[in-house]
Amino acid sequence: MAIKVTMPRLSDTMTEGTVATWLKKVGDKVSEGDILAEIETDKATMEFESFNEGTLLHIGIQAGETAPVDSLLAIIGNEGEDISALLAGGDAPAAEAPKADAPAAEAKTETVAPAKAATELPKGVVVVTMPRLSDTMTEGTVATWLKKVGDAVAEGDILAEIETDKATMEFESFNAGTLLYIGIQEGSTAPVDSLLAIIGPAGTDISGIAENYTAGGASTASAPAATEEKAAPAAEKAPEAVAETSNGRILASPLAKKIASDKGIQLSQVKGSGENGRIVKSDIENFTPSAQAQTASSAPAAKQEAAPSSAPKVFVPAGEVYTEEIKNSQMRKIIAKRLSESLFTAPHYNLVIEVSMDEAMQARAAINSVPDTKVSFNDMVIKACALALKKHPKINSTWKEDAIIINHHVNIGVAVAVEDGLVVPVLKFTDAMSLSQIGGSVRDLAGRAKNKKLGPQEMEGSTFTVSNLGMFGITEFNSIINQPNSAILSVGAIVEKPVVKNGQIVVGNTMMLSLACDHRTIDGATGAQFLQTLKQYIESPVTMLA
Repeated sequence: MAIKVTMPRLSDTMTEGTVATWLKKVGDKVSEGDILAEIETDKATMEFESFNEGTLLHIGIQAGETAPVDSLLAIIGNEGEDISALLAGGDAPAAEAPKADAPAAEAKTETVAPAKAATELPKGVVVVTMPRLSDTMTEGTVATWLKKVGDAVAEGDILAEIETDKATMEFESFNAGTLLYIGIQEGSTAPVDSLLAIIGPAGTDISGIAENYTAGGASTASAPAATEEKAAPAAEKAPEAVAETSNGRILASPLAKKIASDKGIQLSQVKGSGENGRIVKSDIENFTPSAQAQTASSAPAAKQEAAPSSAPKVFVPAGEVYTEEIKNSQMRKIIAKRLSESLFTAPHYNLVIEVSMDEAMQARAAINSVPDTKVSFNDMVIKACALALKKHPKINSTWKEDAIIINHHVNIGVAVAVEDGLVVPVLKFTDAMSLSQIGGSVRDLAGRAKNKKLGPQEMEGSTFTVSNLGMFGITEFNSIINQPNSAILSVGAIVEKPVVKNGQIVVGNTMMLSLACDHRTIDGATGAQFLQTLKQYIESPVTMLA
């Protein structure tokens, strides 16, 4: 009997996932324990094993696509088994219906046949849906279509570039045939599992499939749009080796775009060597500005030089109002959602204290003089926070409607900026770690966070958070609480300034700390006492050894 395999929940915060790579394709034999696919969550890319054996009969979420947890990921069963009922939304037990007695079976056949005909996929036709590419992804945006209706598609061809909450990813086809229908146009955003495209033999009538899929609420695309594109595929065919589509969008891989941005190269000047004139990495690396581009750039300058002779002496405002709209990535949407929930549900207040860093600077220099040891000021702050939290456990708490949970273990989250947002890897049992262990762990976690290599378990379970912008020269700032924590510490830069010591004005080094507290769990006096203890540890690091 065929078995449905659904998108797994790989972390406690995961609501959707993205299939990074399929390691099996339709028709392959699958054994229990085989790796079916690599699934990307908002935390990491993880291997997904099969708990069943049989033949992979259907792939519901293509590579690069994002879908909600429990979406249809794949169907495994016996080779040649009819899975049309499962694809139409039925449950696996429906496959047992033919075992009923003959008269009943005949009656069912007469009544069910018309509906089955409407939903059953014609031979060779595959429905491609919007994939779930991270565990927080609920919708995706089609950045670019590299194929259009009527084009032949080979297995492994790149169909489109899809923007997720993490990155813009190339979406490969796992099927061969003709692109019969496009359900989500370029620049449009749609929920995971929406109808993205239909692939099948050329000339296949797929109008019923598209209509039924729309009727299920998974897509808002209309069949007439596909008909228009299908009517004149030859007229829309892009010229060979041209890097723009008919709507002016430049076709380039995400890596090529990043390298071009870093080098300051305009993609419009680059000739693509990829499929349909698509710009790839090698095109950017081998690009040299042409004489034509230089001539084009000098032409406006020549016109501007000639303009003053005929222009009036008084200044006349001239120019073009220019704006740029950047679509919100999925990561930015999730950050906006969670921080808004935190700010508007938890009554925030901030406590600020200034600490002397003279002894901490001397202590750090002494520690780092030990071979193979490297400790930062942030590591010292984290260690001091861990010890202060053990003395003031109410700061290390979580609010619930019927109770306050006091955490007697200390797991400190460290905010790390990544390309598209912010992630918070967690140091488990921080109070038991030495300064050098904290330093090594923070460097390791931050490095893997920027490369999106953290596992979900490494970003869960924090009881307190530290955010440091001192390396950017920010002297003081306030953070939004990282729920379910009750507090977050904002660490500023160390500043050299005049200070008063023993009645004398001398040059000293100070640092500002700002503690954002949830007033439901932490009263002002409690937060102030915590900061006093923290100040003592930081100003006199030797006390952390007591």
